[in-house]
Amino acid sequence: MTALLAQISDLHLDGSERATRRATHVMDYLRALPRPVDALLVTGDIADHGTEAEYEEAARILAAPFPVLTCPGNHDARPAYRKALLGQEPGEGPVNEVHHIAGTAILMCDSTIPGRDEGLLDAETLAWIDTTLAALPRDTPALIAFHQPPVDLHHPLPDAYTLQQPERLAALLEAHPRIAAVLTGHAHTAAASIFAARPLIVGPAITWTLRLPWEGDKPADREQPPGLAFHVLDDDHRLTTHYRVLP
Repeated sequence: MTALLAQISDLHLDGSERATRRATHVMDYLRALPRPVDALLVTGDIADHGTEAEYEEAARILAAPFPVLTCPGNHDARPAYRKALLGQEPGEGPVNEVHHIAGTAILMCDSTIPGRDEGLLDAETLAWIDTTLAALPRDTPALIAFHQPPVDLHHPLPDAYTLQQPERLAALLEAHPRIAAVLTGHAHTAAASIFAARPLIVGPAITWTLRLPWEGDKPADREQPPGLAFHVLDDDHRLTTHYRVLP
């Protein structure tokens, strides 16, 4: 294996016992694995209201003996996220970070539009992605992670708030064949599709699961247990994903 990664998404920590319990349960499971993951990716909506107190709780819950890589979602607020979760100076600009994990470059990108639910990789972020990928050694594979999926998932709720202008990202993927896959959250359902000839993997949510149209009218299934994904990126730069739910 080139890299073994876990992915969780949409914790929506709000200070409630329920949100804390579900996120803690998943992290306890990951910490107890006989073979630790190389890193955990958290693809947005870490906090529910974007307060410093919510990020302080997130920092406590997400503390782990392996790297924890995060990106913001539409419920997150950049200044508080930077200060209380990342330990950085608060700022309004996009939060973009590259991490080098087990021979793989993982780009955690900010696709949020402050005050809106749909996503956008703005000009600053797209330029950062392009420059970061171009600077990597030739044989280094890369993964790109952000919050809002760039394709429809065939449910009216997430499909109303997808990534805008996805063709700009598609052009970047075409220019950089080293990108093995795109990882997102936001939709509250484990899903797999294709975007720009790459695997598109949507991580399941911690807080509640999206009930699909053929499963009933109410979209939020709060009784489903939290889920997570395991990603294996092999020496051929092929991504295999396994999903788990944790009763």
